[in-house]
Amino acid sequence: MPRSLSAPSFLLLLAATALAFGGYALLLPVVPLWVSRGGSGAFGAGLTTGVLMAVTVGTQLLVPAMLRRIGHRAVLVTGSLLLGLPTPLLALSADLAPVLAISAVRGVGFGMATVAGSALVAELVEPSAHGRASARYGYAIGVPQLALLPAGVAVVDLTGFTGVLLAAGIAPVAGALVVAFVRGPRRGRLADRAPARPAASRGLTGHPRAPRHRLPAAPVLAMLACSTAQGGVITFAPLAVPGAPAAVPAALFATALGALLGRGFAGARTDRSGRPGALLPAGTLVAGAGMLGVLAAPLAPLLLVAGATAVGIGFGIVQNDSLVALFAAAGPLYYGQASAAWNIAYDAGTGLGAAGLGAIAEPFGFVAAFGAAAALLLGVTPLVRRRSG
Repeated sequence: MPRSLSAPSFLLLLAATALAFGGYALLLPVVPLWVSRGGSGAFGAGLTTGVLMAVTVGTQLLVPAMLRRIGHRAVLVTGSLLLGLPTPLLALSADLAPVLAISAVRGVGFGMATVAGSALVAELVEPSAHGRASARYGYAIGVPQLALLPAGVAVVDLTGFTGVLLAAGIAPVAGALVVAFVRGPRRGRLADRAPARPAASRGLTGHPRAPRHRLPAAPVLAMLACSTAQGGVITFAPLAVPGAPAAVPAALFATALGALLGRGFAGARTDRSGRPGALLPAGTLVAGAGMLGVLAAPLAPLLLVAGATAVGIGFGIVQNDSLVALFAAAGPLYYGQASAAWNIAYDAGTGLGAAGLGAIAEPFGFVAAFGAAAALLLGVTPLVRRRSG
């Protein structure tokens, strides 16, 4: 099977990813709005996202074993179906209990789809192109979010909830149909694979059956710090600068666009240098500098846009470089484990940014919360330097 960036299976994976994440992004701001208009209040609205992400992270812990038992394509198809099929049922009731139940099922599907999808990137493309492949996978995730996060609420205002809920359900199901044409690794193939590893990962993982804790900590730590910061920006920018109606959407758009640019830069740079993980300190440093701009936003709304752009670029660099570094360290036998670690760091950090920084902002204000995120990023920068040799 060809393992290049232009191979049909890899291109089909990108299409399936865009469809699945399109359905996810479309509903991310819509479900909280749905239960809020149903009378659940702010706590209930936030709980819908909290349950979705908590179940997602819990599922991601189990997906590496699923990949070994039933195969990548089966996990990705099942995850996409669980993400999409229950979604139209949300239209039946805006009561909190049924919405939370459906959100939990969707969280199982999202957890399966995220880990299986990013693991397939490593399976379908040669290691020498993992940087660029991860960047393109990031585009397949990021572009739908860039377009559909704001579109969902706008379409609801024009046409109502039902159409949006149907579209968000159909897209992942269509993605599952696309996955059926992806020629990926079959069940049991990984157990027979030779334990060869890239030279860059020697000394990091040892024997192919090394325990889970042997994955390097630096990529996971960098991801946690950056996703915490970005989660805080996305959640609290509208509250921190309420008098800047133009700057807030511009900042949110700039954060998403910056992440795409950062991933593209890191992907090309990592493949040229052959040193995955080397860009992690630069990424956390850029994101930390961006958070300093965000915390100064009350002085000038333009600083919010500039700071959010830098946070996005730094996070994009870290997203791509950390995923490739984990793939290199894990080797082919444990691509699924590497994918799970990366996705858990991403989603757990996003939740921590909303909950943890919110706990700081409540008594001390948003400047203190954003300052804590900046300190976290600048503090981890020296800890994520790539060891030589």
